[in-house]
Amino acid sequence: MTGSPMTGPASVNNAAQKPAEPWSQRLIRTLLYGSNVDRAAKARARVGFAILAFAAVYAVLAGRLVLFAVGADSHGSRRTASQDAIATARPDITDRNGAVLATDVKSPSLFGEPRRIIDKDEAIELLTATLPDLDTGEVRERIQSRKGFVWLKREISAKQQQDIHRLGIPGIGFLRENKRVYPTGNEVAHLIGLVNIDNQGIAGMEKWLDNNGLADLHRAGFATDRLQKPVELSIDLRVEHALRDELIKAKDKFKAKAASGIISDVRTGEIVAMVSLPDFDPNNPREAHDPERINRLTTGVYEMGSTFKAFTLAMALDSGKINLNTSWDARGNLHYGKFTIHDSHPLGRFINTKEVFTYSSNIGAARIALGQGVEAHKAFLAKMGQLTRLRTELPESAAPLVPRRWGELNSVTIAFGQGLSVAPLQAVMGINALVNGGYLIPPTFLKRSEQEAKALAKRVIKTETSDKMRYLMRLNAEIGTAKTADVKGYYVGGKTGTSEKVINGRYAKKRVLNSFTAIMPADDPKYQILVMLDEPQALPETHGFITSGWNAVPTGGKVIARIAPLLGVEPRFDLPPSDRLILAASRTTQ
Repeated sequence: MTGSPMTGPASVNNAAQKPAEPWSQRLIRTLLYGSNVDRAAKARARVGFAILAFAAVYAVLAGRLVLFAVGADSHGSRRTASQDAIATARPDITDRNGAVLATDVKSPSLFGEPRRIIDKDEAIELLTATLPDLDTGEVRERIQSRKGFVWLKREISAKQQQDIHRLGIPGIGFLRENKRVYPTGNEVAHLIGLVNIDNQGIAGMEKWLDNNGLADLHRAGFATDRLQKPVELSIDLRVEHALRDELIKAKDKFKAKAASGIISDVRTGEIVAMVSLPDFDPNNPREAHDPERINRLTTGVYEMGSTFKAFTLAMALDSGKINLNTSWDARGNLHYGKFTIHDSHPLGRFINTKEVFTYSSNIGAARIALGQGVEAHKAFLAKMGQLTRLRTELPESAAPLVPRRWGELNSVTIAFGQGLSVAPLQAVMGINALVNGGYLIPPTFLKRSEQEAKALAKRVIKTETSDKMRYLMRLNAEIGTAKTADVKGYYVGGKTGTSEKVINGRYAKKRVLNSFTAIMPADDPKYQILVMLDEPQALPETHGFITSGWNAVPTGGKVIARIAPLLGVEPRFDLPPSDRLILAASRTTQ
């Protein structure tokens, strides 16, 4: 008899081909339909299975609700916004000693997802009640749009975030963004600049950072908090504070329209301090839009007055055509066409080159310039960097106002500081070259070593000419118009400047821009100090005078007394007069 169907070879093969049933399915089938389980057990199994199924469904729903409520990064548009916030991280900016001038902090910003907001009218009412400064119309327009993501308010406070969170409005959330803060407030405002709401630099060194690679890093997604090193500036915050404090006092005392000042390292071109008043708080960007708060030292151009006589004398001395004892006719006014050149304090006699400087003679300076010729005058000022726009790290800069047709009359007036307007920082660069041995060094707001400065330096005058200019500046502090700035122990040298302002096309005698340029120590200069006062008023103690010697010069003296110890300049006493200390060391004969 052949084998039965249950035990034959064919049935064995079929059994081998049938896949094994998973244990979970066998368990469920047995619990629900198995014949060996009683009816009560089957009922309990069925109820338990239903409970497990419902629990799983509700768990999934609950999880999704939690993600929508608190998981800001779970939404595609929110992830993008969060990544943008991280991408706008900026490096710290510090002074030369490591003091933080600008840094990033995390700040919450309020956003909405209009498609997820259930009751938009209620959301608008609640939000505007909690944040009264929100514009209701603007919020309504954004919330009622069809966009997936809209900003409602950037940079809110932690308390505001907590109050809105308690409202529990679906579709309303927060993102933590980088917010730029400036711990020193107004102290270095014009230098640091500021950023916009997206943390992008729009002025000052902040804009320079973006223009020099930071914006590219942002776009590439590499500018994260962990990758950026602090940017060290040449500014010394201690010196900056002292300069600003004295300028505020002088501005208030002399009721000046504005006040400004620069302290520069003559050997490296580093700007150690820069103040322009009125200034602004970069933490409050609205102040920066006031036209009266511009940086007068780089974006303003001015006739620098008698401080330009330093360039005129340096030009002539460097040519070898004159010396310090050359005589100049100052017996009467100088008539040139319909114009008359006169001195504020006429001497009525011949004066030598030294007296042209110490008495600040317009007539003497004009005759010196005429003796050199128009082309030589133009060439010298161009070589000193006074005829083209000065470029530094600061994006804000102004081109000088140069005569279109430069004739003899132009040289006559420019010789004593009228008819050519330059940025004050530009003049500082030129004066540095006159006293540092004759090297023109581009100014910088970043730290720079003397070796780095030498690689950039360009010789513009002879060493012996620089010796003579240092002598003249020291002599002016000993017996000339800079006597009130001669702080004992620091061997100060200086030159004053009083420039009548042009109002409606004419020079106004009672509205002046005063300047004082000082160096210390004059025998081996390390620093130059520029102080400027715009439209100072006469006081009883100035006997009705408004010239530089009565306001800018004493202000410069107070600045020097405060900053010299901070800069490590040690006082020296019982020093010989300038002709013995400076001229005796000069390699040329007088």
